[in-house]
Amino acid sequence: MRAQAMVTRPMSEVGVDRVKRIRLWSTTCAVTAVAALLAGCGGSGGSTAPDSTVDATPSAGAPAGRRSAAPASDRAAVAEKVKSAVEAQLSVDEGRFGSGGNSPCATASAKMFTRQCAAAAKGTDADASFALAQVDGHEGFAALRSVARKIQNSAAAYQRLGCAANPSKAATRHACLEPAAVLAQGFPDLRDGANLGLAGK
Repeated sequence: MRAQAMVTRPMSEVGVDRVKRIRLWSTTCAVTAVAALLAGCGGSGGSTAPDSTVDATPSAGAPAGRRSAAPASDRAAVAEKVKSAVEAQLSVDEGRFGSGGNSPCATASAKMFTRQCAAAAKGTDADASFALAQVDGHEGFAALRSVARKIQNSAAAYQRLGCAANPSKAATRHACLEPAAVLAQGFPDLRDGANLGLAGK
């Protein structure tokens, strides 16, 4: 019996030591896991800074976008106003004088060398001046300005050559053809120029 007690005592001590080592290892693992978890949370918290910077970018750019949109809206409003004013003026004179093949200034018309074409030339010239007055001080309207100035030059040439007096010289009659053709097409061309103004041209 005494010998059996001596053998069991060392075995119990070994068991206690083993339990202590297992508990120490478990505690160490638990502490390590908690530390790793806290480190991971800290890392994810730090990553919010770039996200906040990215989110701030669109909001910072939004006012600039609104500022750039405002001038475009203003230009569109001006273009629409010019178009309406010019078309209203053209509708009156085009109905009065005719245009294209129906104009007295058409090169195929027997009225091209008469006072009727001269009156149409004067009316078209007045509408060209009106269109230029509408766009004065505004950007754009290159097409409308070009058409209007060409009409003005043609009206001046028609008058300078004396085309309405039915000139007898062939050279003079031939020189009258070009300005008369421009004048005959003047109303539709002014309308097209006003429409192109809506597209910034």
